[in-house]
This record gives sequence, C-alpha cells and structure tokens, in this order.
Amino acid sequence: MKFSLKLLLWTMIVMAAAFGFSGFYFVNYVFERALDREAGQALDESSILKFAFETAALNVPAKYDVLQEDTTRQIASNLEAGGQDTGRMLRISDDQKQVLYAADGFTADDGLLLALDENTKTYRVIRLEDSYYIQTAARVEALDKSLYLETMRDVTEVFHDRATGFVVYRRVTVVILLLGTVLMHLISSWLTRPIRLLTRATKRMAAGDYDYRARLVSDDELGQLTADFNRMANALEDNIIKLEEEIRAREDFVGAFAHELKTPLTAIIGYADMLRSHRLDEEKSFMCANYIYTEGRRLETMSLRLLDIIVTKRQEIELQMVSAESLFFYLYDMYAAKKNMDFHFTYDEGMIRCDASLIKSVLINLLDNACKASEPGSRIDVDGYAVSEGYRFSVKDHGVGIPEEEVYKITKAFYMVDKSRSRSRNGAGLGLALCEEILLLHHSRLEIESEPGKGSCFSFVLPWEDGAPAAWRSDGEGGGEA
Repeated sequence: MKFSLKLLLWTMIVMAAAFGFSGFYFVNYVFERALDREAGQALDESSILKFAFETAALNVPAKYDVLQEDTTRQIASNLEAGGQDTGRMLRISDDQKQVLYAADGFTADDGLLLALDENTKTYRVIRLEDSYYIQTAARVEALDKSLYLETMRDVTEVFHDRATGFVVYRRVTVVILLLGTVLMHLISSWLTRPIRLLTRATKRMAAGDYDYRARLVSDDELGQLTADFNRMANALEDNIIKLEEEIRAREDFVGAFAHELKTPLTAIIGYADMLRSHRLDEEKSFMCANYIYTEGRRLETMSLRLLDIIVTKRQEIELQMVSAESLFFYLYDMYAAKKNMDFHFTYDEGMIRCDASLIKSVLINLLDNACKASEPGSRIDVDGYAVSEGYRFSVKDHGVGIPEEEVYKITKAFYMVDKSRSRSRNGAGLGLALCEEILLLHHSRLEIESEPGKGSCFSFVLPWEDGAPAAWRSDGEGGGEA
C-alpha cells in the first residue's frame, strides 16, 4: 500500500474514533443533564403535591378525627385533575402499601416504596412499554394517618431527543468523514509528493539515467532529504564518470600494451625465423641478431617501466632532506660522457624534501626524452632554482617540439607523438607516465611548455616543507654550474 494511502487510512481511522467517542460523550452528557433536570422538577413537583395534600387534609371538617379513604381519594383526584396538562400521574397508598388511589395508566410496581425511608423522598426512571417515566415517592402525614404519595412524570421526549441526537451526530460524522477523506487525500498527496519525486528519481537512476535529479518542492525535512539525495546523486555520478574513465584508460592501456608488444615481437620472431630457416652470410646474420637485440632491449625497457609505474602507484614514500647539489652532480656524472649533446647544468644550492632515488628517475626520464627529441649536438638546459612555492627543476631542449593538441596526452602510458622516431630510439611511451606518478607522490605535477620546431621545456616544483624555503647560502647568490 502506498504511503499516502496509509496516511489517509490511519487519519480517517483516528478521526472516526475521535468523532465516535466525542459524539457519544456529548449526546449522553446533554441527555443526562436533561434527565437530571426532569428528575429535579419531578421531585419539586412531588414536594408541592405533598404540601398540597397535607394542606387539603387539614381543611377536612373537624368532625373527622381520622382521614377517611373517600376523602383521601377525593383529594388525590383533585390533585390529579390539576396536573392533567403536565403528563403527570398520581398514586396514593396507605401505610400498608395498599393502593387507595391510582391514576389511569399508573401501573408501576411498589419497588420504589420498599426502598423509601421514613423521612426521605426518592425517584427512579422506569420504562413502561415504549414510554419512559420518572417515578417519585414521598411520605405524607395527613392528620393521624401516614400515606405514600407517588408520581409518574413522562420523560419519553428526553429519551427521544437522545436517540435523535445520536442519529443526527452519526449523519454529521459520516458527512465530515467523507469531506475529510477528500481533503486528507489531497493533503496526503501534497505531503508525499517529494517522496514520489524521489522514487521516480531512484527508478530513473537505477535504469542508468545518472543525469536525472529529483525536483525540490519543499523546504521541510523531505525537502532536505531531496537535496541530500541530489548531492548523493552528484557524487555518485562523479564516481561513475571516474570509473568509466578509469575503465576506458585501462582498456586503452591494454590495447596500447598489446600493440606495443606486437611490433617488437613480430620483428624478433621474423628475424629469428630467418636465422633458423636460412643460411645467411655474416653481414645479414649480424643484422638479424642486431634487430633481435634492439627489439629485445625495447621490450626489457618497457617491462621495467611498467613495473616501475605499478610499484610507484602502490608505494608509500618517506621524504627526506636532500641537497640539490647532489642531484645535479649525479646527473652530470650520468650524462657528461654523452659527447653528442651539449648539456648545461645550472642550479641553486640548498636542501629540498624528496625521495632522492625517485626524483633522479624523473630527471633521467626527462633528460632521455630531451635527447630523443633533439638532433645530435643540440643544447639541453637542466636548471634548478628556488621559487616562492618550492624548488623548481626544468629540462629544456631545442628539438622537434610537441603540437599543442598533443601536450595533454603525452603523460598517458604508451602515448608517443612520433611513434617511428620513438621506436627507432628504443622508446615505449612510458617514461612521462612514470614521471607523473612519481610527482603525484611528491604533491607535484609535470608542467609542459612546447612549440613545434623550437623545442620543449618540462618542469616541476617540489614544495617546501611546512610551506617555507629551506636554508640557502647566506650570501643569497649561492649556486652552481656544470
């Protein structure tokens, strides 16, 4: 059952119960008040009749020492005649409870007389056929004789009013409940509208429509729930987009990896088959062996780079204070022997916070790429200097450069701007991807500036520890050049 119907049903049940109990209490309260008023009037009337009877008895001629029964009946008849228009009936009994006079229709038993005390008066409500009466009883002293005066007052109208009240109240209750049902249906539909909108949104999202959002229609708790749901949907959509991008990246990675494996493996298998199946002279045998060796080295380089990327992504590094000078001395020792390039090393001395082995790997990859992008004898500048946010390293070449639309792609695994040039120089398109992962561990990123035909500049900044520069040379002009 829908929540709005549950809300409507329980509201109607509560309203029906409330109207039922309140109506029963109200009608009965009015009835009891009316019955008490009739009883009071009946008792007052009984007192008046008692006084009238005793007064009439005192006016009997003095020759009668005892009130005669005929006189008693005569007095009772006169009193009865005086109350015919009030619906009142009268009965007189002697001290033995024997009836001396009774009005027509006075058929009540003597149960009330048996409960009457000597100096009290009492009443009860009785039902005779389809009518209701208030019966009163009182003791009357007439001369030397004790009598019992009983009256019956017709109160059927009071009971009829109660029955009419119940009927009217039931009808009013039914009308109110019908109108209340229509009204509460509208109210419950309005109150549960945010829930319906949320339900629609969840169904749409479950069907794959992650852009759909629930419409905000109120500012109450349900409105807050809708806003929270939309924020959750935004976060979910962002995560799904990231997952989809990651899946696409993995698929691209696997495709590129398979493609990169195919080329050297094809060459290795082809040249190996040629050596196996043909008798070649020394020069051709050397050429085949050289191709196999070159492609094998490329596979080795690619596998080692892939391993480095996987390890780097899962690695937790411990940063230490390292002198910038030691890093540049290491690079100088590594590349000074390469006479086919014109290297220039310029740096500021001081301490930086990093993992020395990983940063060396980044710098070596950048230098290798610079060498591959440059013609023999070209100048390559390797600089290091302090800036406000940290220590900046930069590697600048004057080679072929990179087109602007290709710049944002070159840090992806296996991506190469010029595949033939990279493969001819034993490249696999993994160096910059490894640099990017290492720099992420150092809270840095690779910055690339390039112009086709004029060269490229790759740089990154290692942030200061606690946001402040390390201690530099006291003269403010410290540095070195190799």
